[in-house]
Amino acid sequence: MYLLYTIFAALSFFLLLKWIKRRKYCMDVKRLDGKTVLITGGNSGIGKETAVALALRGARVIIACRNEDKARKAVREIKARSHSMNVLHMEVDLANMRSIREFSKTFLEKEKRLDILINNAGMPSVLDWTDDNFSMCFGVNHLGHFLLTNLLLPRLKESSPSRVITLTCSNYKYQKLDFQDLNYNLFPFFTYCRSKLANIYFTQELARMMEGKGVTAYAVHPGYVQSNWTDHFSFLFQLLMKVIMFMFFVSCEVGAQTVIHCAVADDVVTDSGGYFSDCRPAKLQAFAKDAGVAKKLWEASERLVKHA
Repeated sequence: MYLLYTIFAALSFFLLLKWIKRRKYCMDVKRLDGKTVLITGGNSGIGKETAVALALRGARVIIACRNEDKARKAVREIKARSHSMNVLHMEVDLANMRSIREFSKTFLEKEKRLDILINNAGMPSVLDWTDDNFSMCFGVNHLGHFLLTNLLLPRLKESSPSRVITLTCSNYKYQKLDFQDLNYNLFPFFTYCRSKLANIYFTQELARMMEGKGVTAYAVHPGYVQSNWTDHFSFLFQLLMKVIMFMFFVSCEVGAQTVIHCAVADDVVTDSGGYFSDCRPAKLQAFAKDAGVAKKLWEASERLVKHA
């Protein structure tokens, strides 16, 4: 009898975990032949899975990351899995504004199209500083992609209709921006939350500015994903999180589905500036829809990257 109870409990727990981790898959099979896609941080996790999916659809995929060895290995894997040879990498360090400017200059010289920009790379909740003395989370997750997107906007507009997809997180709801201290770097989790909120405001203001110019923008929460973000922490923390992630987090392939959906689906065009989760528009907290704050952040970000 105890054995039956144990089996029943184990099965119930397994089904509960499956229900918690249920997610939609992008079913749109739209081809991307002749399109160029740039993915930051495309050498691992969600970025790599997105690269495979879009290369399978015929896109020219460029992954941008700072570690050349990891990038080369990822390119080989993406080519093998997608059966596409039109995959390459370019080096950029989003924690260094000079690197971003040099990368953008090289990209604009070499690439005649940019149809989809996916701002995927990101830093987890760490207390560190970029080469330009910005907090690592705010500097990489927001300012790095802010500068990159602005420098590549001319090519995006020339290639219209084009799209900018920026990965954020539902944790945005736990913090608000403090314009007296945008470079906040005191409590790791709060620093991360603020950077993810900045991603949402950035997307909204970008969509407003590009209205009628052929460029649409989307903020995507991929869900809680079993990726390598724990590599920045201690061994014990990694061990604990691996157990938690196995139980409650989704795979990188599943996490990439909403990114893929926003990259290929035609019906998202009417929701430019929107926040997406599980392959559909999702609701935002009221404070995260403040157009005045979004505009103020854009202007502050312009000043910060200009002087970096």
